[in-house]
Amino acid sequence: MQENVTRCSWAGTDPLYVAYHDEEWGKPLYDDQKLFELLMLEGMQAGLSWFTILKKRENFREAFDRFDPRVIAEYGPDKVEELMQNPGIIRNRLKIQAVITNARVYLGIVEERGSFADYLWSFVDGKPIDNHRERTSDVPASTPLSDAMSKALKKKGMKFVGSTIIYAFMQSSGMVNDHTVDCICRKIG
Repeated sequence: MQENVTRCSWAGTDPLYVAYHDEEWGKPLYDDQKLFELLMLEGMQAGLSWFTILKKRENFREAFDRFDPRVIAEYGPDKVEELMQNPGIIRNRLKIQAVITNARVYLGIVEERGSFADYLWSFVDGKPIDNHRERTSDVPASTPLSDAMSKALKKKGMKFVGSTIIYAFMQSSGMVNDHTVDCICRKIG
């Protein structure tokens, strides 16, 4: 963690959050399973802070079989009940069931398109959209592009993929670069 540098204001000073900002957020992600994990965690975050999810991320990975969609797609009622008893994750039945549903949809997308990453990145023509935000307050909660991706994913049957969740996902996966213009991460790439 570099000191005395300017970062996006939301990064704060907590070492976990700063490391996430500096090492992960906004870096283009093209791995199918990692994109699935990130999208599921963004859905789990709905109504909560990302910091809450970040602190529980390893627990989520363990509880959800490293976010392997093939394994998750086979979860039944017993696994849902097991997850509902796990204090290390967000114990929201609708969100847990959404992860299972979404794993099944993911498998369909991979079968249809060959790659989850290719499908998602097609919404931005395969390359990041480089925004030039002066301040974090200039960043919208959603955009027409996140509306379109959200609508497409919902049409395929995914849950917890509203436009605001999708825009946060697009930022974190590097599909859009919303690091502020003075942020060290914009300067070093």
